[in-house]
Amino acid sequence: MGVQTALDAVRRAPSLIDAMRLSDDLAFEAARDPGVRTIRVLADAIHGEDQLVAIAGVHALGGVIDRDAGRQLASLLSDPRPFVREHTAWALGSGLPRFDAIGRLLGMVAAGGFSGMLAQRALEQWADAVPEALVPGLEGALLGIAEPEARARLVETLGLVRDRLADGSLVRLAAEEHEPDIVRGAAVAALGDRSADGAASDILHHLAGCEGSLAEVARLALIDRSAADGRFRRHAGECTIAQLFLHADIDPGLSAAGAGDNGGIATLLVRLGDALTAEAGGIDRVLTLSRGSAADAAADALALEADAGEAGHVYARVPMPTEPVPAVQAWPWRVAARRGIRRALRAAGGVDLLHLRMADVGSLAASEVARELGIPVVFSVAPDPHGVIDSLDRSGRLTREDYGDVDSAEHFWFRARLVQRLAANSAHTVVFPRPRLREDLQRLIGIDLEAHRERHTIVPEGVDLVTGDAALDEASAHASGAEAGPALGELRGLLESLAPERRRLPLIVTAGRLHRVKGMAALVDAWATGPLADRANLLLIGGDLERPSADEREQLDRIDAIVPPAERTAAGLVLAGHRPNDVTARWLAAARVGVPGLAAPRGVYACASLKEEFGLALLEAMAVGLFVVAPDGGGPATYVADGDTGLLTATWDPARLADALEVAVATAAAERDEERAERSRAMVREHFTIQRMARTLAEVYRGVARDEAELLRAGHRAAS
Repeated sequence: MGVQTALDAVRRAPSLIDAMRLSDDLAFEAARDPGVRTIRVLADAIHGEDQLVAIAGVHALGGVIDRDAGRQLASLLSDPRPFVREHTAWALGSGLPRFDAIGRLLGMVAAGGFSGMLAQRALEQWADAVPEALVPGLEGALLGIAEPEARARLVETLGLVRDRLADGSLVRLAAEEHEPDIVRGAAVAALGDRSADGAASDILHHLAGCEGSLAEVARLALIDRSAADGRFRRHAGECTIAQLFLHADIDPGLSAAGAGDNGGIATLLVRLGDALTAEAGGIDRVLTLSRGSAADAAADALALEADAGEAGHVYARVPMPTEPVPAVQAWPWRVAARRGIRRALRAAGGVDLLHLRMADVGSLAASEVARELGIPVVFSVAPDPHGVIDSLDRSGRLTREDYGDVDSAEHFWFRARLVQRLAANSAHTVVFPRPRLREDLQRLIGIDLEAHRERHTIVPEGVDLVTGDAALDEASAHASGAEAGPALGELRGLLESLAPERRRLPLIVTAGRLHRVKGMAALVDAWATGPLADRANLLLIGGDLERPSADEREQLDRIDAIVPPAERTAAGLVLAGHRPNDVTARWLAAARVGVPGLAAPRGVYACASLKEEFGLALLEAMAVGLFVVAPDGGGPATYVADGDTGLLTATWDPARLADALEVAVATAAAERDEERAERSRAMVREHFTIQRMARTLAEVYRGVARDEAELLRAGHRAAS
């Protein structure tokens, strides 16, 4: 094809997604035909106005094995455009070490953020080849930087140089009482990954005997040092799987559901782990990993080691920020997440496979651990961020000319590549049902489901009908005169705050995270700015109202601008904050059957998400018989019968969302029997239970475990 032809194809691609995919051809052609003209063509593309082409040019240049190409690439670390510097740091990691780039990469590490993670990753990939250059460079950088967090990032990077040259500095930094704890903690954590020696062991044992956060990190480091290498294999017939979501506080009671990033995925992992280890699932053990403190992680690791052979659904925490950060800002925690995941898997006695679901820092770190420990991966593939990129492109809100600037905040290119890499390297992929599934995966991600059909399984998500049925029974009993239980009593208290004239109206209810992608503020706007506000009250379940995250604060500010807090009771708006899953289920059921004296029956459930890969909360609402409003793409379009069990609409369009809500409220109010509600419940019962999902996944897991066992046997035969 040639470099020029490949570059022209990227420039003329009809969509941003197509251009991103064609950039692979450009990189291939550049690597195949290095030389002066190739470098000149790529340099011209990098310095042009088309930011997407510039990024493609950077990565193509990174694949050219040539002295001049390397020099040109290193020089881009000084480019005035942040997105060019960021992608250059990424591209450098895939090539040979560049001594003229080390200083600037260290500066990016010290500055932190996503760019700092990419720079640190590049330096780690060079560490085995040039430790004699990296260690003095890091030690020199530490001499000139005083800011504690920047120093901690440099010390963490020093810990990634697995060479004795770095050992002395790490021990000194760990023992230095004048260093901030965050800096000492980075050195202590790194010592846990290194072979034992007298000085390191002495300082770790000394610190572990003290109190405070540094002592907790030292205890984790000692656990890491004592961990056995390799995988622990139990007797034939058992199967242990691990699953994770590091942006949530996951516990068996789902006590934090709806707060921060504790959304549907947290609920799913709890319910699914329980179902898999039940008799119908047939999986011996499930290990669910989520975020927590260093003290939590140490306690969990010791408990797992003590019960390494125990069956059932068990939990472990991975040290992450005590103050939750948005997933898009969590990438700098890659090393800490990797260390924590490795620790938990070893403490548990090893696992047969790891199921990953997100293109986030947890999946990035876990995939590195899986590669290190030889654990096969099952990956749930979804066109995210591909679908977002495509919709922004179609709406004109993302263009070639500003792609790089947006990418610096959203990391679209990296996340898209991570999805493709995880899918390509997985032993098996799981996909959600959606309209035009095969076409979308081929067009957006480049995956052909027909090419290797044995490696792909369509698995709908599922909900726990036991919880839904119990909720509906309790709400129906209260609607018939029974005393309210604790959950419904709490709902009554919230509704009693509304103006008396509003207590005859039905509820529009939604449940989920307070995040712009979930469209909570957009839903309030669609309800409040039209006649619908006079016909229904709006109940929002989700969010930490006492200590909101940055994402939650953004949505709350938007909601307050639409309906000021002082006007909520008169307007009919109730912000309830997050509630446990079983409480939410009872409130959904109450919206369907009514709350005597406070809410009319036949309410509506509304999901205003910009995208829903599947939509568990929608299924939970349908399981109690609610009529629903849902996005007209992704998973909901496969189970919401438009015009019958709900309405599908373009939730990103305020006018269409408002129209759909008005029609939904009128449709639900006109129902005179339970026929439609029973169709909704029957659909969930027959196709979307957590038990059905568990059975399908268990078959996938056992197949992957069998294939892995056969690979090991074949390897042993070949070795002998």
